[in-house]
Amino acid sequence: MTGRKIINHWTAGQLKPNATDFEHYHYIIDGKGNVYRCDHSIESNDNTADGNYAAHTGGGNTRRYGVSLCGMMDFKSPKSPGKYKLTLPQTEALYLLNARIAFKEGYKTLNDEILMTHKEFGIKNPNTSSAGKIDICWLPDEQDPSKVGNHIREKSIWYLNNIISGKISGDIKTIN
Repeated sequence: MTGRKIINHWTAGQLKPNATDFEHYHYIIDGKGNVYRCDHSIESNDNTADGNYAAHTGGGNTRRYGVSLCGMMDFKSPKSPGKYKLTLPQTEALYLLNARIAFKEGYKTLNDEILMTHKEFGIKNPNTSSAGKIDICWLPDEQDPSKVGNHIREKSIWYLNNIISGKISGDIKTIN
């Protein structure tokens, strides 16, 4: 089964994962850019009726990967991102991971229906508990909240094109 979607998050924690993070996402990326596989497989989110799945997006978990960046505890605003702000190695790892997941799922490109932030999902689905979520609205390489989602997609598409052309491996690599 292919064609699953991807939702990007931040944990609102420190720059390293904790046990709760491993329960709620499929992949987590720490501040150094290390990618971790989490407790639930993506297959567990193909049918969420049994309650045993990665609960990352209120109203939007079914057939969706939850990919989260560790960090952003104490975030106040894009001008005051807090002590645990996201890092460039971490966001580059996110763009590459998004591309590798997209490749695995059979996508040749990405758009805002296939790859979105938790914030974008909440805006598109205002009658869910994801409405009003702010992740992701700040990146070290894009601080304008209105441009973050497109920035993630553009960078992820660059990696996806390089995977399709054979310049980069499409294998998802984790440290665990």
